[in-house]
Amino acid sequence: MPNTEKYFTAFSHNIDEYVLPQRFTFPFYYQPHPIALLAVKQLQACISEDIQWQHNFGSNGDTKNATGKMFGILVVKNINGELGYLSAYSGKIKKSSTTINFVPPVCDMFTKDNYFISQQEKINGINTQITQLELNPLLTVLDDKLKQLNTENEKIIATHRVLMIERRKNRKQRRKHAENTLNGSALLQLNTQLGQESIDDKNTLKRLKLEFEQATKPVEKQLNALFQEIESLKQKRKSLSAMLQQQLFAQYQFLNRHGDEKGLAELFKNTIQKIPPAGAGDCAAPKLLQYAFKYDLKPIAMAEFWWGAPPKSEVRQHLNFYGACLGKCQPILAHMLMDIDMDENPLLNNPAAGKSLSVIYHDEAIAIINKPAEFLSVPGKNISDSVYLRMRERFPAADGPLIVHRLDMSTSGLMVIALNKKSHKLLQRQFINRSIKKQYVALIKGKLTQEEGIINLPLRGDLNDRPRQLVCFDKGKPAETTWHIIEQGGEKENPWTKIALFPKTGRTHQLRVHCAHVLGLNSSIIGDDLYGTRAKRLYLHAQSLSLIHPISKEVLHFTCEAEF
Repeated sequence: MPNTEKYFTAFSHNIDEYVLPQRFTFPFYYQPHPIALLAVKQLQACISEDIQWQHNFGSNGDTKNATGKMFGILVVKNINGELGYLSAYSGKIKKSSTTINFVPPVCDMFTKDNYFISQQEKINGINTQITQLELNPLLTVLDDKLKQLNTENEKIIATHRVLMIERRKNRKQRRKHAENTLNGSALLQLNTQLGQESIDDKNTLKRLKLEFEQATKPVEKQLNALFQEIESLKQKRKSLSAMLQQQLFAQYQFLNRHGDEKGLAELFKNTIQKIPPAGAGDCAAPKLLQYAFKYDLKPIAMAEFWWGAPPKSEVRQHLNFYGACLGKCQPILAHMLMDIDMDENPLLNNPAAGKSLSVIYHDEAIAIINKPAEFLSVPGKNISDSVYLRMRERFPAADGPLIVHRLDMSTSGLMVIALNKKSHKLLQRQFINRSIKKQYVALIKGKLTQEEGIINLPLRGDLNDRPRQLVCFDKGKPAETTWHIIEQGGEKENPWTKIALFPKTGRTHQLRVHCAHVLGLNSSIIGDDLYGTRAKRLYLHAQSLSLIHPISKEVLHFTCEAEF
């Protein structure tokens, strides 16, 4: 049994003035409690001062081959009533000899004599065999020989088919001529001869095919034998990998406050993906809670932050706080935090309560509204109040879908509403053709050195952490944004830049990701609680909208200044 004091870190500052939270942190969306912030600062100081890291986080400016990491703290109370915190990081940091005492993983696959290692070595051995067989020069020789035989045979058969067509035409002409010049036995004899010629041509084709088959059969037999050996090894590898995966899932057992244990396979069996995603159970939050429940430490508050260089696809910024990921952690934490008195899920509260929609223009075909920030465009999973429902109430005679395009819940600004089916269809066509022009304004952190530019970063949904989006050059959808600076200001310690944004495409969270990502502006929009840091609101506003009226065909332009 490990020494629990080894992983329990006392606060280095006096904490008498801190009022502890009455309920535990809701792990997926939160503002860190002051006592958690104190623990975070203490851990961050240790990470900065520890010179024994053998991992390049990129936090010191050396971003070549750098990879940042998510770290987490869990403020706990031990059986003596003393407050302290536990530390963890997500995933693994190989060959690290850091002096910081991070809690152990829920399942350590790489311990000496571990079953996982021995089975992995078997799989690696099979991989080596497969590679050696695939590199066998005889495969190339036989494949080339078979291709050569195929080419030669196809040429011979094609030539014979052309000859057969010509001979068929010749026989037809001879038969037609004979019908006018011959009769009786002479005509019968010619028809018999012509029939035999046709049979001879077909027999020649069969013979050519048979000769080809006899020539290629030994080569194909040798090739198939080699491929079957490779395929047999691949099936063996697949079987071993599946067995190892299930055994690994069984080794990941997660505790809750009652001491109940559940494995990965059981926790994910009722999810959409059914199978636990890669890395499930290795995030900081499950590690911290597992250790706390295992050694009777009472969880008080939790916080997770990113340290170091951002990943290539996700938006992660140094020192920013992030909630636990939904895809990997939600099924696990739902079990681990069962019957724990937690903060309410703020995403279940209606952010539009008490807010009104301003209709700045309407006629029989369309309406133009100014949507407030924190207001859904369409009903959500848990909240029905939305632009759609408010417009149904405001225009009860309207038919059709109403909503032609959407704004993110946190984004304010102009939206066009179609009040009949015909208008909806024609407006939708304008969006598809990108003839509708939109301009957004945003406040971003810091000051930009470039005056204007174009951002091209393809986007796709983060399957493990919806609704976040990823930059993905392989499977992402094209996304383009043009921008320029409007104004810069702020104090030296807290500068800001006001920019105009012109999205050519309309991907989910496009402007937010294009601003925050390291390959974009590398500066998140102020108040972006998904890709940056929270503030009073998301400072992003759809300021102008230009469109062709679906009925009158008049070009309309609407402007609504941002309130910031």
